[in-house]
Amino acid sequence: MNLIKGGTKMRKKRWMIALVTVFSVLLIIDVVASNYFYNLAIKRGPKDFLQGNADLEVSAETLDTFLEGDWITWTNAQPFEEIEMKSFDDLTLHGYYLPAEEPTNKLAVFAHGYLGNALDMGLFGEYYHEELGYNIFTPNLRGHGKSEGDYYGFGWHDRLDLKDWIHLLIEKNGADTEIVLHGLSMGAATVLMASGEDLPDNVKAIIADSPYTSVYDLFAYQMERMFHLPDKPILPTTSVVTELRAGYSLSEASALNQVQHTSLPILYITGGADSFVPTEMTDELFTQTNSESEMYSFPGANHGESIVLYRDDYLEKVTSFIDKYVDESDNF
Repeated sequence: MNLIKGGTKMRKKRWMIALVTVFSVLLIIDVVASNYFYNLAIKRGPKDFLQGNADLEVSAETLDTFLEGDWITWTNAQPFEEIEMKSFDDLTLHGYYLPAEEPTNKLAVFAHGYLGNALDMGLFGEYYHEELGYNIFTPNLRGHGKSEGDYYGFGWHDRLDLKDWIHLLIEKNGADTEIVLHGLSMGAATVLMASGEDLPDNVKAIIADSPYTSVYDLFAYQMERMFHLPDKPILPTTSVVTELRAGYSLSEASALNQVQHTSLPILYITGGADSFVPTEMTDELFTQTNSESEMYSFPGANHGESIVLYRDDYLEKVTSFIDKYVDESDNF
């Protein structure tokens, strides 16, 4: 009898050791994979994994405009004033300011996309400056361009940077400054995340082109799309790694939560064929927005290319929207 009991105990012990070993191996794999995905997407540096991504393929017309459009010549010819600012966590951030040709209290502040830089937004800035007569400002988001930072904030810490930029620009331009925020892709998520903060009344309207609901939602979608993996268990662990290494979690970085508390009018723009940040995310943001909002989906446009394929219609909708909320009088 004692031999039988002893054998049973030994088998139980072996099973426990086997289970603990399997669990430990899976945990190690999960942690390694999570650090891999952090380095892949969030740590500052080249992102070769996006090269050849079918979800980012755009029309030949769009590619030609992005790479060789007249807006590039215009942007390079402008006498931008370079401005620096210290962030809440002591990073030196960098941006470009261009006054209007005629004095005005109108100011457009732009936010660029993932892996882009401030001057990419000259694609939009030329219109605001030349046709609408706005002062324009375009910052390098943390981790991009000349701005410091060893990680990409995907809009979350950038929302606080944007708030600080706004206060600096009001001090620079005057208390009567009226501001429009215009963001593209990650920049769209940035301006939406900022919308839920206590922004000064000077901010009058927001344009969000191709935004995502949250960083977690975006990563979950891309893990399935690019790697054919479910979000669990890797993504929750990646979120913990991100919080430890970059100071924010993927779930808290939510544009959706922020727009549920905003009072600012928002114009949502999306491409009907966007497969990189699906149109459904813009639909959800629009539905959940607490403030006055409008949404336009441009048929056949992939991620961020509505401004090219539907330029006249795009700019007409932007102008019509902001004219509702920005005083036509320049107060000069």
